[in-house]
Amino acid sequence: MENLYQNRAPALLIEIINRKLEYIGKNIIKIDTFKVKASQLNHSTNEYEKKSLSKRWVEISGNKIQRDLYSAFLIKNVKENLEEVNIEKAQKEFKNFVKLHNEEIERIKKGNVKTLKCMGF
Repeated sequence: MENLYQNRAPALLIEIINRKLEYIGKNIIKIDTFKVKASQLNHSTNEYEKKSLSKRWVEISGNKIQRDLYSAFLIKNVKENLEEVNIEKAQKEFKNFVKLHNEEIERIKKGNVKTLKCMGF
């Protein structure tokens, strides 16, 4: 029974958040993950590279970046059509993302922050 809840927790969380957003006339905006391919895109080269799920870190413009955080960064920079990354915007914001990324990684490493093994720590 515990596995059932573990597997459904993200979907349930999204459902709860969306319901609360509806109270204020808003909703979750969903990107087209098949077209965006955030886990495969390197915005600095504008090339896609399929990676194994076990590869938790990627190198982007000489920076070692945690894959899921990088995917979230790319999704943050998706165009209004929700189907592709705005490369120019991502390039402008990347330096600040790297700074914040590195600060957070250091905070996690130095503190007693519990992380999932799948985060690659």
